Amino acid sequence: MLASRLSRRAVLAGAAAVAAITTVPALTTRAQAAEATTATPSYRWRNAVIGGTGFVTGVLFHPSVRGLAYARTDIGGAYRWDDRTARWTPLTDQLGWDDWNLLGVEALAVDPAHPDRLYLAVGTYAQSWASNGAVLRSEDRGATWTRTDLAVKLGGNEDGRGAGERLLVDPRDSDTLWLGTRHDGLLKSTDRGATWAAVTGFPATAGASGQGVTFLVAVGRAVYAGWGDGDGSATAVNLYRTTDGTTWTAVPAQPTGTSAKVPIRAAYDSRSRELYVTYADAPGPNGQSSGSVHKLAVASGTWAEVTPVKPGGSTSDGSTDSFGYGGVAVDARRAGTVVVSTNNRWAAVDTLYRTTDGGRTWTSLKDAAVFDVSETPFLTWGAEQPKFGWWIQAVAVDPYDSKHVVYGTGATLYGTRDLTHWAPRIRGLEETSVIQLISPPVGEAHLISASRDIGVMYHERLTASPSRGMATNPVFGSATGIAQAAGRPSYVVRTGFGDHGNGAYSRDGGRSWAPFAAQPDIAGDSPGPIAAGADGGTLLWSFVHWDGTKYPTHRSADNGATWSEVSSFPKGATPVADPADPTLFYAYDTDTGTLYASTDSGRSFTGRASGLPAGDSQFQLVAAPGRSGDLWLSVKWNGLYRSVDGGVSFSKVASCWASYTLGFGKAAAGADYPAIYQVGSTETITAVYRSDDEAKTWVRINDDQHQWGWVGQAIVGDPRVHGRVYLATNGRGIQYGEQI
Repeated sequence: MLASRLSRRAVLAGAAAVAAITTVPALTTRAQAAEATTATPSYRWRNAVIGGTGFVTGVLFHPSVRGLAYARTDIGGAYRWDDRTARWTPLTDQLGWDDWNLLGVEALAVDPAHPDRLYLAVGTYAQSWASNGAVLRSEDRGATWTRTDLAVKLGGNEDGRGAGERLLVDPRDSDTLWLGTRHDGLLKSTDRGATWAAVTGFPATAGASGQGVTFLVAVGRAVYAGWGDGDGSATAVNLYRTTDGTTWTAVPAQPTGTSAKVPIRAAYDSRSRELYVTYADAPGPNGQSSGSVHKLAVASGTWAEVTPVKPGGSTSDGSTDSFGYGGVAVDARRAGTVVVSTNNRWAAVDTLYRTTDGGRTWTSLKDAAVFDVSETPFLTWGAEQPKFGWWIQAVAVDPYDSKHVVYGTGATLYGTRDLTHWAPRIRGLEETSVIQLISPPVGEAHLISASRDIGVMYHERLTASPSRGMATNPVFGSATGIAQAAGRPSYVVRTGFGDHGNGAYSRDGGRSWAPFAAQPDIAGDSPGPIAAGADGGTLLWSFVHWDGTKYPTHRSADNGATWSEVSSFPKGATPVADPADPTLFYAYDTDTGTLYASTDSGRSFTGRASGLPAGDSQFQLVAAPGRSGDLWLSVKWNGLYRSVDGGVSFSKVASCWASYTLGFGKAAAGADYPAIYQVGSTETITAVYRSDDEAKTWVRINDDQHQWGWVGQAIVGDPRVHGRVYLATNGRGIQYGEQI
């Protein structure tokens, strides 16, 4: 279901980074905009609880502190586990707009001799359009950080992100750190991460795969490094070591061949003095079809294959049982007790295997597993029972409790205390990539959300995962749009990549759903955003493939039973319904900088204002609630524009010099215009702002500790509670703020 997670999010982030503006009006100066910003009110920010929803790529119990653990994610930063409260604390929310690329955590490391020290290697993408990576170092378990910018790029959301850890404190010297990179070999620091230099004696040469060093692990006083750029041949080298911190050599007699092409993870059993290594034919989390598990007796140099089940057999339905191996963890209390995970095993479903005799025999923990996902009901994915998981590359065994095992998936973190009963261990960890938000003016729910990977959710409460889980009938892997009829709020529609159709409607405000009776036959199966007329009588559905290909928009006047093409609608544009007049619809053509409007319920569109900023598909057009023809246009660094005549003309708003997303909420006491919320810039930084006077002045409502990286997708105020605002993030879920 989630196999396209990387490609969609990578493409979206990349597009945001490289988009060019072909028409740039004169910008409001920062000094002028700053004059329109007043004092910051006090706000409290929390997550609207869903629970997990993203790829947990690494979990690490501290070896010398009971109850202390850390987790890393591919796009949502790092977390610290508090065993007393049974919650995760986010550690990287202070990373702001300009540092959005640092929310992906490539690796983490702790110092066994200094329990308060924590290190993160951060960088989401290693592409040319992304910024370089950085190392964050903390002396207080992530409460505060010191940052060192690197001269290389890291890839916390690229293939191989479930490998590792690529960062290690040297077992011989706490001041020395090692960092494995994807394209630039091995780096070393001798001042606890303050400065870094390339290790010139490291013998491997980076290839084109973008894997490089896949893990670093301490084996006694030695350090071993996995190498992911080998070709899988009988002579390939994929494992190196140093015993003196200077000279690196290939480990003798190491496994080779396709099933041992890429070393994924390694764990050292200090009691038996054996190193366990998992392998696959690809870095994962996708694309693996073969793999193996091997162990090295360090004293003798003898290798032994201990693979629990070899890929390639047949499943009960006759399909091929193809998969790789991913996570590996040893029990610090019992020699020879090891847990490994399969990965990319879609036919027979992934599992954890556990051995207590050094790999001679294994038990599948899936076979006796009993799951309780009542805390996060979406994990049933519309079925009766949850699966054991997928994308399992993070596995950890508590060094103080042999039966306390946790593992990460593409959507959550599961844990057990008895090797049988499993439940999400996810409180406080929210990694949803959110694309759209609705705050209904009436009804039970104050929030409906649309997200990548987990579809649409109806939030009865903000402090608990939605009791119905993700919207079903159909189930969406990723949502592409939601819309509510402004004059008929009980009517809601949604679109996305579904298991039984790509669109659905609700007549009870989003509590229950039914699929459209039909949908347009669009090449590429590319559902895009949707709009519902003010009375719910007309639907406009845009179609855009995730690779950027645009298809004609279609119209339905019978609740999705039939659809007709609207040839005059600009391809790829997002349809916007007028909130007061059901005959009016709008669209902003980001290719040409032209506003289009329809006065015949979406049957035809004609151009109105032109010459506006163009060139970025993420420019946003928003209609002010309760008013006809009152349109606001956020065009990123080109600023904010407004039209009060249905798009015939626009004027530039002088109070901010950049606007990335904008929404409305309940008006302040005594005000006659809704509160306006935006992610934008009225001064030197991009932040979250509110205006209670029709955008004449703004107040910043977030602070430097609550920034969450890239937050330019969606924002909406609550129409029933003045001051409450919901903010979509790309990896830190739904943040909501309330004035205190």
